[in-house]
Amino acid sequence: MKANEATVYGVTKIAQLFPSIRKIKNKSLREKIAAVWSEAITTGCGGKGWTIAELRAVKFTLLAGDIDMTFVEHLNSCARQCIAIADVLAKSFRCGVPIQRDYLIAGALLADVGKPLEYDKDASGKVIQGKFGQQVRHPFSGVALSYKHGIPGEVLHIIATHSHEGDKVERSIESIIFHHADFVDFDIAKVLGKRAAKKY
Repeated sequence: MKANEATVYGVTKIAQLFPSIRKIKNKSLREKIAAVWSEAITTGCGGKGWTIAELRAVKFTLLAGDIDMTFVEHLNSCARQCIAIADVLAKSFRCGVPIQRDYLIAGALLADVGKPLEYDKDASGKVIQGKFGQQVRHPFSGVALSYKHGIPGEVLHIIATHSHEGDKVERSIESIIFHHADFVDFDIAKVLGKRAAKKY
C-alpha cells in the first residue's frame, strides 16, 4: 500500500469490532456496512482518523459520567439486545410482528457510525465532541455517510430516528426496537455514572 492510500477495512476486520455483522444474511449489505465503518474510522477524529485500538478505547458516551463501558461495547450490546427483542416479539405476538432482521441489525450497527466523525481529541489526547460534532450530531452524519455507501432507506431511517431527533416522527418497528435498546444502555449508564461520581 502506498503512503497516501487510505486504509480500507473489510467485513472481516469490522466483524472483529462488531461480530453481529455476521448475522446479516445479505452479503451486499454486510459489505456496505463495512465500507461505512471503514470510512468513519479513517476520516473521523477531525480528519486524522482513528486506529482500531483508539476506537476500542473510546468511552460509551460523553454524556453519562465515567463508567466502565466503551463505545464499541455499547454498539455490540445494542445489536444483541435488538436480536433478543426480535426473538421475544416473534414468540409473544400471536398476530406476528413484521421485522426485517437484516435491517434491524444493520441499523443497530450503524446508528452511531457518525460518532467517529462527531468525536475528536484535544491537545492532551482526551476524546471530546469536536467542532464538526458540535455542528452536526451523529444521527445526521451517520445518515449522510451511510447514504453515500448505498445503505437502504429502511436502515437510514433507524440511524436518523434512533435518538431524540426521531421523537417527532413515526418510527418503524425496527427503529422502535433499536431506540429502546439504545436508551436501556444510555439510561443505565447515566445512573451508574451518578453513582460513580458520588464515590469521589
